[in-house]
Amino acid sequence: MKTDSTLQVDVSDELAWDPAITHTDIGVIVRDGVVTLTGTLPTMAEKHAAEDAVRRVAGVKGIAVELDVRLLPEHERSDADIAMAARQALEWNAQVPANAVLASVEKGHVTLTGQVAWAYQRKAAERAVRGLIGVRGVANQVHVKPLVTSGQVEQRIQGALARHAERDAKHVGVRVDGSKVTLSGRVHSLAERDAVCGAAWSSPGVALVVDDLVVF
Repeated sequence: MKTDSTLQVDVSDELAWDPAITHTDIGVIVRDGVVTLTGTLPTMAEKHAAEDAVRRVAGVKGIAVELDVRLLPEHERSDADIAMAARQALEWNAQVPANAVLASVEKGHVTLTGQVAWAYQRKAAERAVRGLIGVRGVANQVHVKPLVTSGQVEQRIQGALARHAERDAKHVGVRVDGSKVTLSGRVHSLAERDAVCGAAWSSPGVALVVDDLVVF
């Protein structure tokens, strides 16, 4: 098991290595395996790249992102320009159903609303707009409409866990309540935790995944 000091070095090295992160003045605090990122970045895209970089580091048990987006002068855009760009980004994204998601913008913060059939479509909508120039933050309020019964959802999730996370499937509990899925049990790394949550999100009709998994 890595010490907090070792994790801090590994996370800092991963952030410096990632070419998608151009600003290296990110503060890294580690306590009991939980990594907290502090500081400011010039774009939302870099903020998410930083979070993804931490997730790749073995031994990380949790992440707290306390990074602020402070736009560079050349990245400033009006809300109207951002709204137009967001609309076009959603229209041109093949994973977002036509006319299913609406983007509204206030002071650079984009709010997504609407209804889709799959969780991946909800996530695709967020990815489509968060990398746009001028965006300071994204609130994803898109709902996933259940298409199947709770029993079918649980059965599909258990099957996905058996296929994609076989080592952890026997240690993971799945409870389905309508479109809400609660995961409990133990996994061995943050990457395996993401794999289990991903398997749950990949089931049709899942609108919310409650992650009660413990990394040990």
